Amino acid sequence: MLAAEPRTLFAKIWDAHLVARGQDGLPDTLYIDLHLLHEVTSPQAFAELARRGLAVRRPERCLATMDHATPTEPGLDLVRLAARDSQAAAQLETLAANCRRHGIPLFGLGSERQGIVHVIGPELGATQPGMTVVCGDSHTSTHGAFGALAFGIGTSEVAHVLASQCLLLSRPRTLRFWLEGRLAAGVTAKDFILAAIARFGVDVGTGSVLEFAGPGAAALDLEERMTVCNMAIEAGARAGLFAPDERTFAYLEGRSLAPKGEAWERALEAWKALPSDPDARFDREERLALGEIEPMVSYGTHPGMAVPISGRVPEPGSLPEARRKALERALAYMALEPGEPLAGRRVDVVFLGSCTNSRLSDLRLAARLLAGRKVSPRLRMLVVPGSRQVKRQAEAEGLARTFLEAGAEWREPGCSMCLAMNGDRLEPGQYALSTSNRNFEGRQGPGGRTFLASPATAAATAVAGHIADPRELL
Repeated sequence: MLAAEPRTLFAKIWDAHLVARGQDGLPDTLYIDLHLLHEVTSPQAFAELARRGLAVRRPERCLATMDHATPTEPGLDLVRLAARDSQAAAQLETLAANCRRHGIPLFGLGSERQGIVHVIGPELGATQPGMTVVCGDSHTSTHGAFGALAFGIGTSEVAHVLASQCLLLSRPRTLRFWLEGRLAAGVTAKDFILAAIARFGVDVGTGSVLEFAGPGAAALDLEERMTVCNMAIEAGARAGLFAPDERTFAYLEGRSLAPKGEAWERALEAWKALPSDPDARFDREERLALGEIEPMVSYGTHPGMAVPISGRVPEPGSLPEARRKALERALAYMALEPGEPLAGRRVDVVFLGSCTNSRLSDLRLAARLLAGRKVSPRLRMLVVPGSRQVKRQAEAEGLARTFLEAGAEWREPGCSMCLAMNGDRLEPGQYALSTSNRNFEGRQGPGGRTFLASPATAAATAVAGHIADPRELL
């Protein structure tokens, strides 16, 4: 008998979920294990089902939460929100009504499990190795940290999955990032992924699933892996993946929606067979040494425009024409000059939150640097936990008290200033140092200007009143 051909983690998951292979260049049909929903991209999908008289095929395979349009200002309930932002209130009410109609579990305002969709899926144990996961949000790639194949999908695809529990997809290529070493003190997973995108480009992963492997990948904990996979999409990738390992199993064990008892033992056996086979072939491979990475800060209008915090804004003159024009436009929007240092640049707002960096480890790191210090009176700092569970634990550990004593705002869970909803936004011309994942023009408010960085850099910047190196506070 011939030995089975070595397969990648991606191939094992794809093949296990293949319902029908596309013919003559058409996409494959893939079964979906978990469909995550929120209030912004689901209303049109549910309306399409109603128009066509269709039911939700597998409501028990769906999980909904309220996050994008939820108020993060303490004490602002749905009634008061409706008076201030009727569109946001309508989105929340529509999601609740659709979930009731179709029997879909919903963690809405007031629920102890409510939070950002890409935070609560893992913390509840709903996200598991070997799954296919989709959501009407591009940063669904976050769930790849658990060895799940996770895609962001559009509104019409949300309707398709609701009705059929399947999705039409063309098989992506594969790209492996082999990571060596460990991150230095003061350097985080956010710095690594910003450095990788800056080095290889925002299109390095186009049409591909990225697998992060090697001893450096194994050394990252699950929350660090989530940050990396969250921003794999910013490298143009379809998804990001880490192989499940003992860290993964320890994270999931005992969580409310994870398997229990004998089901747990069966799941473990299956999960341990998922990592890429030693001789599996990838379409491409790149290598990075984690120990060489410094804290990173973006300077432009996409995450690939980033440099080490000790660096300077690059000169556009020597670049090819297309890249030169893009950089010139970005610097004009950001009101930055070629050659100027980023360290020392004043900002108006520091935002610690988003599906990239709002987990407990992010808050612990920032609180460690803020303890005994004060936020500069020259700026405003918003700290927005990723979920009710994160908020409760942060308060129990005294992290929230540290933030408040330092002069930061301690908010309710939600997406908040990441995408400038519910009043959590920049004013035109203001600068933010943000732990979110995108710095596009107007992303944090029309005319707002965003520097992307890690939670450590956010805390150091809040204290200094300008972009600052967190290693100086450690």
